[in-house]
Amino acid sequence: MKKILLLSLLAFFGAATVCAGKTPRDEYVTRIETCEAILREFMANPATAIPAEVLQKAHALVIVNQFKAGFIFGVQDGYGVILVKRADGRWSIPVIVAAGELSLGLQIGANASESVMVITDEATPRIIFNRRFNLGVDAKATAGPKAAEAQKVNRELLDTPVLVYSKARGLYAGATVKTGWLERSDPPNFILYNTSFTMPELLYSDWVQPVPEVVPLMDYVKSIAP
Repeated sequence: MKKILLLSLLAFFGAATVCAGKTPRDEYVTRIETCEAILREFMANPATAIPAEVLQKAHALVIVNQFKAGFIFGVQDGYGVILVKRADGRWSIPVIVAAGELSLGLQIGANASESVMVITDEATPRIIFNRRFNLGVDAKATAGPKAAEAQKVNRELLDTPVLVYSKARGLYAGATVKTGWLERSDPPNFILYNTSFTMPELLYSDWVQPVPEVVPLMDYVKSIAP
């Protein structure tokens, strides 16, 4: 958890403002690493782990990190990464997106909000191509069942377009989620991958190959959702 908080601080403030010698690309690499750490932490804890049955239904995974710096900076927005599972069963490279207002409860000393979304259909990820995607408005979203609650997994729940996982207490499986948004953010990906290709090509083509820094996240996603 301390590692995630440190990476979050670097991603929001360090690379762009205070860390001498850091480049914008360093910041975006830190965002990828932070999201990988978030996913690993979720899966390592039975109280937050995503059941294998849910991951088998995944057409996309979104990992979101929001850092709130309180009265000093007042930062409310955040970022995330999305990976899609293509028709041939292979996972895409991770693509950075903008994210915000996913107020399911604050964690890490009331400074951060982390979440993982499992998208269970092919159409929903494509909404982000053209406009801001509003969770629970553009597609139904509910809190997903945890591994520790595997007996509560049912077909109706698995068919929900977006299953949201959070560390917030009191968010029971099946509860409707109507807060938060995701938005396409091409410039960070131009820099991270040194390309002019945009989100659709990055997710659904092989025109851009993984850079070394994203391979650990890709490998981990493949291991939990083959």
